[in-house]
Amino acid sequence: MKSKQYTIRGISESLDEALRKEATASRTSLNTLLIEKLSQSCRLGNGEKVNHDFDEWVGCLPPDPELEAALKDQRTIDPTDWPELSNTSAQ
Repeated sequence: MKSKQYTIRGISESLDEALRKEATASRTSLNTLLIEKLSQSCRLGNGEKVNHDFDEWVGCLPPDPELEAALKDQRTIDPTDWPELSNTSAQ
């Protein structure tokens, strides 16, 4: 991934001092600290935006043994397709 370089103007003395203190306390560079803070504020992790659109729906369905059985069957590794994994199954 090609990185970009930014120039940020208008940083107050108090903000500069606070950021430099935090970088020193965390034993990291000011640049690294700023990239981490920008990534966190944009909800980025490992270059991917974290999506929480369906969080409220996770776990809301009642247990369905028939569905679980079908999913378990789909998670089984076919040894003819993956002979090196024939002694394990997906979890």
